[in-house]
Amino acid sequence: MALEQHTKMKAQIRTKAWLPRAGLVLFAPVLYAQAGQFSLARGPDGTKTLERCLLQEGSHTSRALPNGIETRCGKMILEVVALRDDVLRVREAAKGELPEDASWAVPVDIRHQAVEVSPEATPEAVGFHTKALRIRIERATLRLSITDLEGNVLQEDAAGWPVEFHGDAFRVYKKMPADEHYFGLGDKVGPLDRRGQSFRLWNTDAFLFQESSDPVYKSIPFFTAMRSGRSMGFFLDNTWSSSFDFGRIERNLYSFGAEGGALDYYVFYGPDPKQVVRTYAWLTGLPPLPPLWSLGFQQSRFSYGTESRVREIAARLRSDRIPADVLYLDIDFQKERRPFTVDPERFPHFEQMLSDLKRDQFHVVVITDLHIAKVPGTDYAPYDSGIEGDHFVKNANGSTYVGTVWPGASVFPDFTRHETREWWGKLYKNFVSEGVAGFWNDMNEPSVFLTNNLTMPDDAQHRIDEPGFRTRIATHLEIHNVYGMENSRATYEGLLKIIPDVRPFVLTRATYAGGQRYAATWTGDNTSSWNHLRLTTPMLLNLGISGFGFSGADTGGFIGTPGPELLTRWTELGTFQPIDRNHTNKGSGDKEVWVHGPEQEAIRRRYIEERYRLLPYIYTVVEEMSRTGLPVVRPLFLEFPNATEDLHPMDLDAGNEFLFGPDLLVAPPPFPEQPDSYRLRLPAGVWYDYWTGEKIQAAKTEAEPASLLIQPKLETLPVYVREGAIVPLQPVIQSTEEAPQGALTLRVYPGKDCRGSLYLDDGKTMAYKRGEFMRMEFSCVTISTGLTLHIGERHGDFQPWWNQIHIEVYGWDSAAATASVKGKQQAPAVSIDTSNHILTLEIGDEIHGTDLDIHTSR
Repeated sequence: MALEQHTKMKAQIRTKAWLPRAGLVLFAPVLYAQAGQFSLARGPDGTKTLERCLLQEGSHTSRALPNGIETRCGKMILEVVALRDDVLRVREAAKGELPEDASWAVPVDIRHQAVEVSPEATPEAVGFHTKALRIRIERATLRLSITDLEGNVLQEDAAGWPVEFHGDAFRVYKKMPADEHYFGLGDKVGPLDRRGQSFRLWNTDAFLFQESSDPVYKSIPFFTAMRSGRSMGFFLDNTWSSSFDFGRIERNLYSFGAEGGALDYYVFYGPDPKQVVRTYAWLTGLPPLPPLWSLGFQQSRFSYGTESRVREIAARLRSDRIPADVLYLDIDFQKERRPFTVDPERFPHFEQMLSDLKRDQFHVVVITDLHIAKVPGTDYAPYDSGIEGDHFVKNANGSTYVGTVWPGASVFPDFTRHETREWWGKLYKNFVSEGVAGFWNDMNEPSVFLTNNLTMPDDAQHRIDEPGFRTRIATHLEIHNVYGMENSRATYEGLLKIIPDVRPFVLTRATYAGGQRYAATWTGDNTSSWNHLRLTTPMLLNLGISGFGFSGADTGGFIGTPGPELLTRWTELGTFQPIDRNHTNKGSGDKEVWVHGPEQEAIRRRYIEERYRLLPYIYTVVEEMSRTGLPVVRPLFLEFPNATEDLHPMDLDAGNEFLFGPDLLVAPPPFPEQPDSYRLRLPAGVWYDYWTGEKIQAAKTEAEPASLLIQPKLETLPVYVREGAIVPLQPVIQSTEEAPQGALTLRVYPGKDCRGSLYLDDGKTMAYKRGEFMRMEFSCVTISTGLTLHIGERHGDFQPWWNQIHIEVYGWDSAAATASVKGKQQAPAVSIDTSNHILTLEIGDEIHGTDLDIHTSR
C-alpha cells in the first residue's frame, strides 16, 4: 500500500470515518490487528493512532527455517512450518513471542516432525514450497495464502483485516469461494454441510437439544473443505471457547477464533478426502480397536433400577431370540447415586448377577460419572482418597470447588494432573474384578446443576502437571473443553493398567480433538421424534470424519416415548451405525425391541439379526478404522469425491444417504415420517439391492448419478451394494461370545475393481498385536465366459471358526454354470436362482487360498 494510502487511512481513523470488520472492539484499551500488520492503540491523549510496521524502515523481517519461515512485523510474529510435504502448522502471536508449544491433542513427536522446504522470495512476498504445497506471505500485509503446486488455492487470508487480536482473544478471516463446502466439527446439529452456519465450541450438557441448538457436548475444531474435487483439512488446536462461522455473518468469508489461548492451526492437503481424514488421524491419534462385543446390540435405559429388572430384560432378550451383547446400568444402580458404589438393597447380589449375565453371554457396562460425592466421614473411598491425594479442582481462593450434581454436593477430579488420572484409574479395580466389562463416562462437560452457566465457574483452578506442559495453574476457561477427554483418558489408561491384555471399552459424552484415542462416544440426549431420527445421520457422519468413527445415537431417542413406527425405523437405522444402543430416559415409556407387539418386534429382530450376519464385514471396517482413521459410517463424498459433473459433494443432493463401510449405501427416507416416495441418488456404475440382489445400472459416468424413485415401506430400509464389492457374512448368533455354526459366506458383486477383505481375531485381548489375527483378501475378475474369484491365503496365526466357504455371486444371468477349483479334480456343485440371478456354491477353506473359475455353460 502506498504512503498516501496509509495517510488517508490514518485520517479516516481520526475522523471515525473508518470502521473495522464487525466484531472488532474499538473501545478496547489495547487492540492488535494483523491484517495489514498494524496495531491500534490509544495514545496518551486518548486519541486512536494507527501504526503500520512497513512505514518504519527495517521493522518487517523474515527468517528462513529448515522447514518453513518466520516473519515479524513489530511485535507481531507469524511462523509457518511444514511437518510433512502435505501438512503445515501456522502459529501467530501479537506480543512478540509465540506461546508455549504444548497440546492436549497433537503429540509432541508429531508437532516436531519436519521436512526440508525450498525458500521462495520476490519483491512482494516471501514463502517456500514443499513437494506438494506452496506458501506465500505478502510482505506488505503478511496475508497468507496456501496453494498446491498447480496453483489451486486451498486457503487464503481475507483482504483487509484477516487476523484480529482483541486482548487475549483472536479471530481469523479467510476467503470463502462460492463453490466450497465444509464438513466436520463433530456432532454439531444441522445439515451435513456447515456452509452458511456458525458454531460455538464449548462443551455443554445440551439436554433437550434441537436442530438449532448450539453449543452441544463436544469441541472438535476440525473441518474439511471441498472444492472442485479437491479437499483440504483444517484443525485449530485451541481448548478455549472458540467459534467458527462459515459465511453466516459475511457471505464471502469464513472465520474462526477463540476467547484466549494460542493461535495455532494446521492445514493439510488431500486432495482426496480420504487422505484428509487419514492425516487428521495422524495428527490427533487413531481410535483403538474395540472389543468385538461392543459392535453387538446394546440395551440400556435410565434406569434399570433393580437387579430383578436387569435379569428380566436379559431373559426376555434370550427367550425372544433377539441377538444382544450389552446391558447398561445407569446411575440408579449406585448407592445414593454415588459413583463407584452399588446399592445393596436394589442390587443385593451384584457380583453374582454379573457372573450370571456373563454365563448368559452378556457384557455389562456401568456408568461412572466424574462428580465425586462430598460425604466426609462416611467411608466413601473415592472422596476420602481423593481428598488425601489432593486430587480435586480448586476455587480461585485455593479451597476445593464444590458443585451440585446427581449425588448432591460433589467435588471434581483435576484431570490435568497425571497423578490424578492415575488415582482415578485405580478406582475401577473393584468393578473390573467383579466382572464389569465396560464403563460409561457421562456428565463430563462437566455438567453442574444449579448454576447459571451449567458448569464450573470460569475462575475454577486446574493445576496442569503433565509431561510436555509447563507446570502451572490454568483457569477453567482454558481446561473446560478438554476436561471430558481427560476424564475418558484417565479411565482408559487406568483400565489398561488393571488388565493390560484386555481391550477397554469406554463411552464418553464430552470430548475434544484427539479424544478418539481413549473412548467411543454418542450424540447425547436426543429426543424420541422424527426430527431427531433425521438429525442422527449428519451428526454421525460429521463425527466420523472428525476422528470419532466409533460412535452412535440412542436408538428410539432418549427423551420421550416413540410410537411403533418411529422405534421400528430407528431400530433399522441403528443396524447400520457403529454403535447400536437402545436407550431411554427416566419417565419415558419402555423402548425395548418387543414393545408394540409381535409384528413390530419381528421387523426389529430381523434387522438386529442382519447386523450380526454382517459382523465379519463390520469388524473388518472397524479394524481398518483403527489403522487409518477412516470412519465406519461415511459421507458419499469420502468414497465418491468426483460423483457430480461440477464436482460438488454428491451428499448435498442425496438426502440422508450414507455409506456403511466402503461398500454398503444406506438410503433412509429424507423425511421418514412421511409416506411420500422419494428420489434415491446413486453414484455412477452398477449397484445391487442388498435385500433382493437386483442389479441396478446407475449411470455410465461418474458425473451422472442415477435418480430412482422409492416408495417407503416400514419393513424395508433401502440398502445397496456397490459393484466390485465382496462382502463377508456369518450365520446368525445370539451373542459375539457364541461361535457361528456353519460356513463363512462371501457375497460377490461383480464389477470394476472387484475386491474385499476380512479381518478376524479373538475380539477381546491385545493378542492381535502379537500376530494372533487372521487377514484375508479377495478379488474377482469378470471374463467373457464367466468369473474368476481369488480367495487369498490366510495371514496371521489366528484360526477361524469356519472350514467351509459359501459363495454367492450376484447378477448371474446364465441359466447354467460350471465351476472348477485350481488344483482340485472334483468340481463344486453349483446352484442358480434364475429369478434373482444369484449363483451359489460351497468350497472347503484352504489356508493358502483358493482360485475359483466359474463359467457359463455353453
